[in-house]
Amino acid sequence: MIRALFTSATGMNVQSTSIDNTANNLANVNTNGFKRGEATFQDLIYVNQIVPGSDAAQGLQVPTGLQIGSGARVSGIAKTFSQGALQNTQNPFDIAIQGEGFFQVTLPNGELRYTRDGALRLNQTGSLVTSDGFLISPQITIPAQAVSFSVGPDGTVSITNAGATNTSTVVGQLTLVRFQNPSGLSAEGRNLFSETVSSGAPIISTPGQNGAGFTQQSFLERSNVEAVTELINLILAQRAYEFNTRAVRTSDNMLAATTELIR
Repeated sequence: MIRALFTSATGMNVQSTSIDNTANNLANVNTNGFKRGEATFQDLIYVNQIVPGSDAAQGLQVPTGLQIGSGARVSGIAKTFSQGALQNTQNPFDIAIQGEGFFQVTLPNGELRYTRDGALRLNQTGSLVTSDGFLISPQITIPAQAVSFSVGPDGTVSITNAGATNTSTVVGQLTLVRFQNPSGLSAEGRNLFSETVSSGAPIISTPGQNGAGFTQQSFLERSNVEAVTELINLILAQRAYEFNTRAVRTSDNMLAATTELIR
C-alpha cells in the first residue's frame, strides 16, 4: 500500500508533464513554423520478488515470476518535424520551406541558429533579417534601387531595377540547413533552434538538392499542431491523472482500515 502511494505519485507527475507539453503545443497553434512536442514515457525499475525463469522445484522453472513496478517517468519530449500547412500571405518577403531544412540565422554575437519561420524583412541596410532583426546567413542585401524582389524554388534571389524592369539580376542565394537528427536540436525560443551533439553537424544545401526542401515565396509555414489531437491528448492526460489520484485515495483508505484494525 505504501508502494502504491509513491507509484501513483510518479503517474501524476508524468501526466502533469504531459499536460504542460500539450498546453505549450496549443499555445503555439498559430506560431509560424512551430513544431509540436510529443512526450514519451518509460516504466521505472521493477522489484523482483520472484525472477521469471527461476527454479520453482527440481527441474522446474517459474513461468512468469513476480515483478512489481515502481511507476513511470517522462523519458523525453521530441519535436515532430512534419510539414505545417502553407498559407499564402501575398507578402514577397514571406518565404516558406516546403520539405526538409532550416534557414540559417546569425545572432549579433556571431553564433548560428536555425529556424523554419520564413517571415523575413529588410533592415535599414537592405539585408534580409528575421522578425527579431537577426541576419539570414549567407547575408543577402537588396539594393535600394530595386523595384521588385523574387525568390525561386531553388532559393535564387533576384531583383529588377527601375531602369530595366524587363531584366532580372541575381543578388544572392538562399541556402537550407539539414540535420541528421532534427529532433536532437535544442529549442531556444523566438522560433530558433541550436545545434547539439545529438542533432549532428549542419548540412548546408541548395534548396531542392541533397534532400533539402524548396523555397516558396509569399507563403508562410504554419504550426503543425492539430488542435483536435491536442485536445484529445489533454482529455486522456486529465483522466489518467484522475485515475492515479483514485489509486492514492484507495491506498489511503486501505491504510486507514489497517490502522483501525490495530486500534
